[in-house]
Amino acid sequence: MDDGKIIELFFERSEQAIEELSGKYGPLCLRLAENILGNGSDAEECVNDAYLGVWNSVPPARPDSLPGYVSRIVRNLAVKRYRSNSAAKRNRSYDSSLDELGDCFPSGDSVEDEIGASELSRALDRFLGGLDRRSRIIFVRRYWHSDSVGDIAAMFRTGKHNVSVILSRTRRKLKKYLKEEGVLQ
Repeated sequence: MDDGKIIELFFERSEQAIEELSGKYGPLCLRLAENILGNGSDAEECVNDAYLGVWNSVPPARPDSLPGYVSRIVRNLAVKRYRSNSAAKRNRSYDSSLDELGDCFPSGDSVEDEIGASELSRALDRFLGGLDRRSRIIFVRRYWHSDSVGDIAAMFRTGKHNVSVILSRTRRKLKKYLKEEGVLQ
């Protein structure tokens, strides 16, 4: 079923909307949550909570991109759950992807930093828009979807070292770009 029809089912408050959303984007959502949480049962719970979140927000929202909309909800819930769980333990895969980006972004500890977050978001969008398609996909798969370097290498039919080099170069370019934009000191 096409995304527009699924959204219409949400507007009609039809429970079939959840079934269609789950059938079409369930695997994507589950993988995203599992990549962040490293735990299948927590990931399933996040995905189910995300479906409820979509149910509660559509209507009035009418997302332009249903997979982007539901992925954002899943990711936000998974990160929230991850932070709650990480007080006791660490998820090496997710932590390492965050550590890789650590020196590209300022810490968000002050009000000024919070205001600068939207500026940072716009700068990141411009940066990603200027990358070649392959580098952009690799970057987003690693740092948004939290895919492992090995999974990305398999996706592109290349070696892990090649993906690591692309990510390293892209992070360097990002850091330089953010400094030039005045977002990073």
